[in-house]
Amino acid sequence: MANGGPVEHGYPHLETVRAAITALYRRLSRDTIETFSASVAPADVAFCDTDDLHLGAQRVAREIVRHFRLPDARLIVGFREMTHAANVELAAGPEYFVELNDRFRTHRADIGAALAHEVAHVYLHRLDLAFPTTAENEILTDTATAYLGAGWLLLDAYREDAVSSQKLGYLTPEEFGYVLAKRALLFGEDPSSWFTSPQAYTAYVRGRDRARRDERQPPLAAAGWAGRRRYAHDRRHAFAGPPATPYAFAADPAGRLRVSFPCPTCHQRIRVPVQGRVRARCGLCRTVLECDT
Repeated sequence: MANGGPVEHGYPHLETVRAAITALYRRLSRDTIETFSASVAPADVAFCDTDDLHLGAQRVAREIVRHFRLPDARLIVGFREMTHAANVELAAGPEYFVELNDRFRTHRADIGAALAHEVAHVYLHRLDLAFPTTAENEILTDTATAYLGAGWLLLDAYREDAVSSQKLGYLTPEEFGYVLAKRALLFGEDPSSWFTSPQAYTAYVRGRDRARRDERQPPLAAAGWAGRRRYAHDRRHAFAGPPATPYAFAADPAGRLRVSFPCPTCHQRIRVPVQGRVRARCGLCRTVLECDT
């Protein structure tokens, strides 16, 4: 939790974020991900200063547990002084003890954001889905929270001005925007009207621009003129060395040229023959892609 300190910006964790999206598709399948097509509704996690602190926290926790389809999980929420925003004990369940930073006693509107990350930890724990290091695992958790419909709360908790700042989670604001935009492109859902923080909206717009770039990378047919020109050059010199691009060329056993590139939806790599216009279907997320190879 950045509390008054500097907030990191940009996309330093982008490759891990993309790997996390791929891992979600591999573990859950496209069909299961589609059951999360509706995000957590703002009204369901609203928290007023006049609400009872503990009863309100338990109510919000139940809503997020319901969103993650964990009907037999019960969260016991408490508060204490700590460095991080929150912590959850990942035991066997069904009861999970979540501790929230004492800061949330007076910043109750952000309790939903902190709980969303911790419930996602429980969800991934039950799926037995984890990355090797603690840092990577936290990025996986933030990515899953956002991609499965609760992470807009984490981005909305981001506020920054000349004298103060607050950010929850391990992704940068722009990375949260990127994952939320990926979700929006998949489900046609626009979360921008839910943001109460102007800085969150700005970060979402920047992340959305980055996410849309994924859909305009060659050899996708939607690539722009400059990208297609670079791709044509790299294709002519396919065996001169690997280009510093997302796509890569290789010969199949018969000597025919093929190109591999990341799926713009799930980021699993796809291989297609280099033969002009090709329609490819991602075997993982089932997205149909128009390519010009």
